[in-house]
Amino acid sequence: MFEKILIANRGEIALRIQRACREMGIKTVVVHSEADREAKYVKLADESVCIGPAPSTLSYLSMPAIISAAEVTDAQAIHPGYGFLSENADFAERVEQSGFVFIGPRAETIRIMGDKVSAKHAMIAAGVPCVPGSEGALPDDPKVIVQTARKVGYPVIIKAAGGGGGRGMRVVHTEAALLNAVTMTKAEAGAAFGNPEVYMEKFLENPRHVEIQILADQHGNAIWLGERDCSMQRRHQKVIEEAPAPGIPRKIIEKIGNRCAEACRKVGYRGAGTFEFLYENGEFFFIEMNTRVQVEHPVTEMITGVDIVQEQIRIAFGEKLRFKQSDIELKGHSIECRINAEDPFKFTPSPGRIATWHTPGGPGIRVDSHAYAGYYVPPHYDSMIGKVISYGATREQAIKRMQIALSEMVVEGIQTNIPLHRELMIDAHFIEGGTNIHYLEHKLADMPDLSKKSK
Repeated sequence: MFEKILIANRGEIALRIQRACREMGIKTVVVHSEADREAKYVKLADESVCIGPAPSTLSYLSMPAIISAAEVTDAQAIHPGYGFLSENADFAERVEQSGFVFIGPRAETIRIMGDKVSAKHAMIAAGVPCVPGSEGALPDDPKVIVQTARKVGYPVIIKAAGGGGGRGMRVVHTEAALLNAVTMTKAEAGAAFGNPEVYMEKFLENPRHVEIQILADQHGNAIWLGERDCSMQRRHQKVIEEAPAPGIPRKIIEKIGNRCAEACRKVGYRGAGTFEFLYENGEFFFIEMNTRVQVEHPVTEMITGVDIVQEQIRIAFGEKLRFKQSDIELKGHSIECRINAEDPFKFTPSPGRIATWHTPGGPGIRVDSHAYAGYYVPPHYDSMIGKVISYGATREQAIKRMQIALSEMVVEGIQTNIPLHRELMIDAHFIEGGTNIHYLEHKLADMPDLSKKSK
């Protein structure tokens, strides 16, 4: 097993990886920016290296700085976490070329899955159902674009081939708005992702967002660890996740899960990964694959008992999967609430120093966070400061435990979105289960008085 791993990330995922390493007896090196010098995971690391000033472009996105830190600390492998360089094929390639192990898929796999067009082609070839749309990137010919949209049927959505995080996409309801939407999305894609290519898909009106967690080794073995429902979103950003997905027949889930595992075997996938789907009217449609650990991985861990981060490390070391598909048994239900440093209803960032930090406990409650009383939340990065995860024998129990946990949690000195989560945990439609990806935005639009609760 590895003796020392460098963690090329920050925040709660850096601490999560660190804990997995400590349990496995692996020493850790943490890289950090000047803004994160006082972070908990920096203090707990066996070694830490400051790799630059606060802006991520000068620190967490600096490939030379991270690789140099691995060299001077004699680390053997680099874990990228999520975000930052975790799905950057050039970084994975440079890590391997520099003599280190990249804890994740091969660079060529990341490239294929990072481009939405090539990923879709790979999934079609592997037998995974995809959303109807253009066969590849849209050409410059307006006539072909119009003909494609007519064939797919309105409404359609124009997406950046190299996009992500909810950016680089536009919904088009009429032919009159089509060409302008394509032009604008191409410009946005080129500026944001360095790739102006866009493609077209049928826009599903009321889908749910359901994803399949997989693990695959380099020996041709692949399994799936159940599904997660991530439909509670705002502006394509997940707010609440749960596992398993309520109300979807197990036979349908098992069919798509087995297809995902088979796709991994066909493309030679290695590591942890997530197939993301839109689910509507009993059908699954592939939208993208994330070639890294997900923010919401804890809910899968809670219902399967599998430590996904530890398995990532074992796979990267060259070990065979320790589980067969028949070993995976889903037990109970788990819910995760992302805790962000932001106004709970206006969604403006709220950086600053945390005066009081009291996290909940009790049966079935897990809190993944790097925050503490006195911690300064910097304004330079993502606003997420932690995750509250509940587990219950039933979905009803998981919801009740989350309600109690959120009522106990106290954060003072900054604003957080805890009030929004409390509101959602008593929402009749959420409790019923099966809300679609538009539900939260419609709820917020229909209930403007919610903003008063943030004052």
